[in-house]
Amino acid sequence: MCGIAGLVNFDRAGTYDDLCVNATSMSNALRHRGPDDGGVWADSNVGIALGHRRLSVIDPSVGGHQPMESSCRRFIMVYNGEIYNFNALRKELECCGQRFRGHSDTEVLLAAISEWGIWEAVDRCHGMWAFAVWDRQRRTLFLSRDRLGKKPLYFGWAGSTMLFGSELKALKAYPGFHGEIDRGALALFLRYGYVPTPYSIFQRVWKLQQGTVITLPIDTVKNGASYDDLRTNIRRYWSPREVAEKGMAEPFAGTDSDAVTSLDKLLRDAVACRMVADVPLGAFLSGGIDSSTVAALMQAQHHRPIKTFSIGFHESAYNEAHYARAIADHLQTEHTELYVTPEEAMAIIPKLPTLYDEPFADSSQIPTFLVSQLARRDVTVSLSGDGGDELFGGYTRYVWGKQIWRGVGTIPVGWRQCIAGGMRAFAPRQWDAIFGLLGLLLPTQYRRYITGDKLHKLARVIAVGTPEVLYQTLVSLWDDPVSLVGCSEWPTVLPDHRQWPHLQELTQRMMFFDLITYLPDDVLAKVDRASMGVGLEVRAPLLDTTVVEFAGRIPLSMKVRHGKGKWLLRQVLKQYMPICLFDRPKTGFGIPIEDWLRGPLRDWAEELLDEKRLREDGVFSPAPIREKWEEHLSGRRNWQYPLWAILMFQAWDMANT
Repeated sequence: MCGIAGLVNFDRAGTYDDLCVNATSMSNALRHRGPDDGGVWADSNVGIALGHRRLSVIDPSVGGHQPMESSCRRFIMVYNGEIYNFNALRKELECCGQRFRGHSDTEVLLAAISEWGIWEAVDRCHGMWAFAVWDRQRRTLFLSRDRLGKKPLYFGWAGSTMLFGSELKALKAYPGFHGEIDRGALALFLRYGYVPTPYSIFQRVWKLQQGTVITLPIDTVKNGASYDDLRTNIRRYWSPREVAEKGMAEPFAGTDSDAVTSLDKLLRDAVACRMVADVPLGAFLSGGIDSSTVAALMQAQHHRPIKTFSIGFHESAYNEAHYARAIADHLQTEHTELYVTPEEAMAIIPKLPTLYDEPFADSSQIPTFLVSQLARRDVTVSLSGDGGDELFGGYTRYVWGKQIWRGVGTIPVGWRQCIAGGMRAFAPRQWDAIFGLLGLLLPTQYRRYITGDKLHKLARVIAVGTPEVLYQTLVSLWDDPVSLVGCSEWPTVLPDHRQWPHLQELTQRMMFFDLITYLPDDVLAKVDRASMGVGLEVRAPLLDTTVVEFAGRIPLSMKVRHGKGKWLLRQVLKQYMPICLFDRPKTGFGIPIEDWLRGPLRDWAEELLDEKRLREDGVFSPAPIREKWEEHLSGRRNWQYPLWAILMFQAWDMANT
């Protein structure tokens, strides 16, 4: 993978050397993404410069060096990603008369734009990318991002200069950049644990939406234009809403067996094309259904043992390494596992503000970095199972959300509020004691899920007015961010009914919301920063376009069945290993933050949450934070998630001051 950066100086100030120096500074801030090579290109007549850092995966020769110029000399490109069908596209382009100097997918993408134009080119490409291409003839800069947002791309203003880059680090390296915190975006961060697209933590800086191209003619774009001004320049070439609605209009009509056969074929092809690389390749293996499916399909199509990697914890409640080991033994992979001590995991925390360079509060960022670091010792590319939950109904909230709304949706809101008050009458620990006594009376599959803390969370959601607000409550860390930052949240897709697809089931709508928000802005951002922080490229076969569009056609009954998610994916995996190796409750990729905050992380957290410090910083209202912190320390409540969000912002703010 790579890192891209660039700038357009709209007042045309600065010499060629100035442009090159600035582009070099910006791209060098991304050296971790591309340690193998770097380059810049500039044109002082129009005030534009492009920079690139390269991680050589396909065609590591000089033929893949960037910035790259098209053979017709009209286009200059910097590109971060992989086009998995580039060989097929290359053959088509050769039939059109295009000639190639090297063997990289970058050159194929550039030739496709030259031959077919940018819209047809991106429509034909299957893969992951973020790229910038300068059209000399039209004096226009194009920025594009892949369909699902696997690769990041920021753009924004520093005075009269437009900047763009794979990470905020690149923009901050520009000498005229002065990042001011966007409090509306901060409020969104406190709710979700990430800053959702198109916003960033800084004012006048945005994330390009997935599946879009922004067209920037430098002679007509308003200097310092707001996002609203630029919105008309952004155009979708692929729409998850259209995929969802088409899936409803043209559903899969085959039998269960037909669906299993079809998905198996699509996944085999998706895995096979992601195993093309000129460098060592392996796979993450957590022991869950998604990563196990990917590893099984890799091994089934490889004549030698593939390399697999797992992280384990000595705390049994968070450890799945033994499951991963059993699956690796069955598949006969070359498996590497690392059991991490609390001290080793906590040593990553000081690196997080720099690694993510925007506040980010998904604590699985720590094990994700650790497994990436482990894999990078032996491989340059790793396949992952990301996307299985969003596409095939894997999150427990899909089951619980539907059950909750079915149970309470017809009850008047006032009555529900009374019920919620009764549930909150006992502290979570008191409920845990009650459940301990009644545990033997509960169905086995529910015993591990029913806790006092979850009952209090249930009390939060049963009093809401609509199923969409129920979903928002389920995914919120702080229910009322405004009370903390004194500023309203920026609008997002969730409250805007105009952006919703016409889906009948609540579960389908929840999966759609996760696909366009949580997946790109949390899951994929987490994996991108963690892996690229060690120079590792991660590929996600489950997010192949053909798989996503097929999943959109599959009826919900093939995704969630008998109270279990990912039914169809389980049937595929059963063909490669015994069901006993993977049929168990979902655990996630977490760490014991709850206990660490009361123990080894307490002093660090206390310093960041000190009331005087919070008041002097002037970012947050201290009272709600201190209340949760004291309740957490006492053991009366588990507030690990909202507190982790505050801690991650405080650590980020301190590192960026």
